[in-house]
Amino acid sequence: MNLRPYQIELVNGCRSALASGLRRIVAYLPTGAGKTRVATSIIQMALDKGKRVAFVCNRLQLLGQTSRVFNDFGIHHGVIQGDNTRDPWASVLLCSIQTVTKRGLPDVDLLILDECHACAGTKAYAEIMQGKMAIGLTATPYQKGMGRVIPELGGPLFEGVVVGAGMRDMIDQGFLVDADIWAPADPDLTDVKVVAGDYQVDQLEKAMDKDSLVGDIISHWFRLAANRQTMVFAVEIAHSKHICAQFVAAGIHAVHVDYRMTHDEKELIYARFRNGEIMVLCNCALLSEGADFPACSALVLARPTRSKVRLVQMFGRVLRPFPGKGNAIILDHSGSLKRLGFPWDFPVTHLDTGKPKKSESEEPEKPEPLPKVCPHCQRLKPIRTPKCPYCGFEATKPCDLDPVDGDLVQIRGKKMPSALQTLESIGRTRVFHQLCWIAQERGFKPGWAAMKYKEAFGCWPNGISKELEEPLPSVLSWEHSRRIAYFKAKAGPKMPKLPSSKTKALREP
Repeated sequence: MNLRPYQIELVNGCRSALASGLRRIVAYLPTGAGKTRVATSIIQMALDKGKRVAFVCNRLQLLGQTSRVFNDFGIHHGVIQGDNTRDPWASVLLCSIQTVTKRGLPDVDLLILDECHACAGTKAYAEIMQGKMAIGLTATPYQKGMGRVIPELGGPLFEGVVVGAGMRDMIDQGFLVDADIWAPADPDLTDVKVVAGDYQVDQLEKAMDKDSLVGDIISHWFRLAANRQTMVFAVEIAHSKHICAQFVAAGIHAVHVDYRMTHDEKELIYARFRNGEIMVLCNCALLSEGADFPACSALVLARPTRSKVRLVQMFGRVLRPFPGKGNAIILDHSGSLKRLGFPWDFPVTHLDTGKPKKSESEEPEKPEPLPKVCPHCQRLKPIRTPKCPYCGFEATKPCDLDPVDGDLVQIRGKKMPSALQTLESIGRTRVFHQLCWIAQERGFKPGWAAMKYKEAFGCWPNGISKELEEPLPSVLSWEHSRRIAYFKAKAGPKMPKLPSSKTKALREP
């Protein structure tokens, strides 16, 4: 079997970890890197030593895909899955976790657990892992509790993680395509509760399934990703159907798919999507694991999440290479990438032990840097990149010199435009969005942005949506000058010392 260098490294790493005495390990590769091929190589090595192996899946779709891979490599295997069970005496068994939980697992020497991040959330896996050597495969080893001590196992659920390659490495080497990321929207989720580490679904759907937000998805898709096969992740089934209906109304061949459809119905939709008949495929969570559609080159994230696992699963759907596919387009209408960062920046160094976080009395950890939206082109910039790699825009710090009264100031013999002229050149809508951003960042009261808008232009921002856009230096400078004027008027002849224009603690009454 011909393996890529990083796959060989992962196989050797797993062998070394097990040889060192570990019994249960996680093998990590990004989505699309060929984890099943790695598993097939490990299975062949085990067969050469006369060992018996069970490969366990948590979804019927994954079981079918794995069976096809085994057949391609000539590995005869039995199946333990409901009424489809056959050849349970085989040296390689392809098992459904639901079936072996009910019937029990035959005696095997090695377990290979697909999508093993699911092991942390159910007792079924811990039961079948007792007394077994196990290798878990996953692209998302960030699930809480994957390294938690399980008394029945006499130690951690998984004792360590072996890394084959990171997502960024795979992109740089050409094994995955790069992603062009846009952040057209940042939905208001202030009233959505967080339950078990992620947003409460019913409240989240209510916040996201609005005509204005759905319409924004359609308009941005036509502008940025038209004629690309696209996968859409929505909050719930009704939300997915709403988005699908709007695509259809706009003349795009879009189809919704969900778990309530029969296996044959879903497979027919997948086949039509693979052959290019369907342009947009909408779902909520069905396609987050095991969906293999290499030609798909655009992703719409309409499902906000606080979970790195869910974000990586959705993100990875469009990174597989395909002839003629130069890159992927990500349209993040959920704010998730700004909230969590880019998946290739998530470190894979250890497994979560499930222990509680540090108490509030201890010194808090320094927050990880996050990507920001370029105010010029609206793409998400990678962390620590002041200059936008897409359009070249580079924000500069606002001038700390106090502005003088008058429409024009003179600098090096050239007349500069007045503050109002500068704001008008930016556009009143964008100025209001940037004022809304300042208000949220500094915790100002509702209505502050509208008051400042009226102060600048002499009218209220009627009809302008309260979207957020990171302010340009000229807007920050103008707002800074207004604060100076306010405190001058309040303090009289003595001018109080002001903090920087970026200080969030300063609030006007």
